[in-house]
Amino acid sequence: MLTTILTTEPLRWGSALALSGGYLAMCVAILRARAARRAGPAGSADWLVAYASQTGNAEYLAERTAATLATGGLSARAVCMSALDAAALAAASRILFIASTYGEGDAPDTGAHFVDRVMQGGTTDGRSGSSGLSHLHYAVLALGDSSYTNYCGFGRALDGWLAAHGATPLFGRIDVDRGSPQALSEWQHHIGRLAGTSDTPDWEAPAYGDWRIASRQLANPGSAGAPLYRIALAPCDGALPAWEAGDLAQVSAPGDPDHPREYSIASLPHEGSLQLMVRLQRRADGSLGAASGWLCEGATAGTESGDVIRLRVRAHQRFRLNGNAARPLVAIGNGSGLAGLRALLKSRIDAGRGDNWLLFGERNAAHDFLCREELQGWLANGGLARLDLAFSRDQSSARYVQHLVQEQADELREWMARGAAIYVCGSLQGMAGGVHAALAEVLGAQALDALAAEGRYRRDVY
Repeated sequence: MLTTILTTEPLRWGSALALSGGYLAMCVAILRARAARRAGPAGSADWLVAYASQTGNAEYLAERTAATLATGGLSARAVCMSALDAAALAAASRILFIASTYGEGDAPDTGAHFVDRVMQGGTTDGRSGSSGLSHLHYAVLALGDSSYTNYCGFGRALDGWLAAHGATPLFGRIDVDRGSPQALSEWQHHIGRLAGTSDTPDWEAPAYGDWRIASRQLANPGSAGAPLYRIALAPCDGALPAWEAGDLAQVSAPGDPDHPREYSIASLPHEGSLQLMVRLQRRADGSLGAASGWLCEGATAGTESGDVIRLRVRAHQRFRLNGNAARPLVAIGNGSGLAGLRALLKSRIDAGRGDNWLLFGERNAAHDFLCREELQGWLANGGLARLDLAFSRDQSSARYVQHLVQEQADELREWMARGAAIYVCGSLQGMAGGVHAALAEVLGAQALDALAAEGRYRRDVY
């Protein structure tokens, strides 16, 4: 027995030290990649990892891709695709693209500038034609959801555009269906080979924790629309994780555990629970949505006796306040989108900021005025400077939140002149497009693009 211990323990310690060393190297590389991203222009590395991210997944993967390359001794940095222009493409020799798709094949907000100015601009490195990117070697990781018709549409369009302009693929495009671990493992394998290393730790997301529903309240009784519930959850171990306003909760439902659903977090940690606003979804056959049905009706409530909810918190850097914390805030949304906006407003109000303006839309004031008492209280005590509401079914002609933007054009321009930031949260279909068009009309399309590039126009739409 003693001989066995003496023989095996060095091997165990050696394996542990190797694993710890690999993890430490990865952490150091990630910190270096983040520092490099803040330090200079897009072209200041031999390898660029360009990401177009809507909710942060692509950015997360880009950081780990750059870190893996760095552990192999390569000069690599992650950059937002909005920072790439024709000059950056002309200067780069190796770019790895990580491209999300949202909606029906659209580029995310961070990729729209690249699409408009480069892909649709007719030139690449200052020359037109099929050989303009013949100097460039590239690969594409396309993130998407196969339940949409144009699955991975932006990533596929980007891959086709690069090839059509003469760029050389390092390996074939990899499509990722709703975070498929197999597809991500294939990408990591290719990146490891490029870096000349195979011992980097897997890019595993944080583990799901066990939560229970502390309370569940129907927020729109009598509504003509689908039921919407305000749900407070508490971790089974009693310790709330840290999160910030703008972050997301991923829920793994028992009926479809491999495809988690994301929800905007409506509360802050100091409020004692993680709160969501969840619309009960029904499929075409009348059955309940896997996650919304579980949260709204299937799971029993009770902090000690209720069903276990598998949940994890995910940082959503694109929708956090960050550098906009000191600016006036214009919050625009509809329906369950109030969840993300409520957390942002609560964070600012708690910090003593009252220069907040909420423009919100729903169906009927009598049944769908979500968080009525709280919002009216904030308006009365100075937490909200303005509260403008549009209830689409309360008059003969439909009136939506985008109409509020048009009606308040002068006031909106005044807020933007004072340096305000605009945050939009809610439905992709209808609201997001309508609000974007109204903002472009009121502020000017180029001005809106500039606000997005500056980080003063941010969206969390679904």
